Amino acid sequence: MEKTDAVAALAALAQDNRLDVFRLLVQAGPGGMTAGAIAQALDLPPNTLTFHFDRLRLAGLATVRRDGRSKIYTAQFETMNALLGFLTENCCGGAPCAPAPTCKPARKRASVTA
Repeated sequence: MEKTDAVAALAALAQDNRLDVFRLLVQAGPGGMTAGAIAQALDLPPNTLTFHFDRLRLAGLATVRRDGRSKIYTAQFETMNALLGFLTENCCGGAPCAPAPTCKPARKRASVTA
């Protein structure tokens, strides 16, 4: 991950609601969640979420796909893992240490709908 990409990802996560949305998407796994389910789970108005989703998407932390009339949002685990790797690549002063943690969702879950 390039430094500019890391800064963009960190900037996108540096807001309470966006951080909550991203963490919820990570919990949902590869199946993702509908915008309505996210709004309900976090008690946020849908028009506010649109802005936050856009910021997460621009930073490469989330994607969206259509499923009928619904939009399903999914965390981008590759970007999350790249950010974790970037933040820890020079840890321990050059001494060997544990590998950076990575997230590999166990299985594909059905999408959660509102």
